[in-house]
Amino acid sequence: MTRKILEHCPSCGGPLLITEVRCTRCATQVRAHYRPCDFCGLSEEQSTFLRLFLTSRGNLSEVEKRLGVSYPTVRAKLDEVIARVSAVEAGEPPRPPHNRRALLDAVARGEISPAEAAGRLKEIGEG
Repeated sequence: MTRKILEHCPSCGGPLLITEVRCTRCATQVRAHYRPCDFCGLSEEQSTFLRLFLTSRGNLSEVEKRLGVSYPTVRAKLDEVIARVSAVEAGEPPRPPHNRRALLDAVARGEISPAEAAGRLKEIGEG
């Protein structure tokens, strides 16, 4: 199974620079400085949501039914994806999620530290 590209250094959390690609057929290696795609910064959950959103042709009510969640939850997930993609376009580091459930999920996936989550919960008045 191919893993998703790392976005941050696993040691210090700093940004990573993609500098090498290799052909899987002939093993040719090309070294340069590459920019990750606009959607590479999405978490697995966000990528899955975006795929579902697109296959539902942007119909939030259909996404709501397929996920079995409330309309406000679907809107919050969509806002989260939009914020992440907008941050990538602007060259900003991605903002952590903005609600308790999303923060806990991000901690579980190793995207943010428990301390970051606690600080963010205080910022949004849930901690």
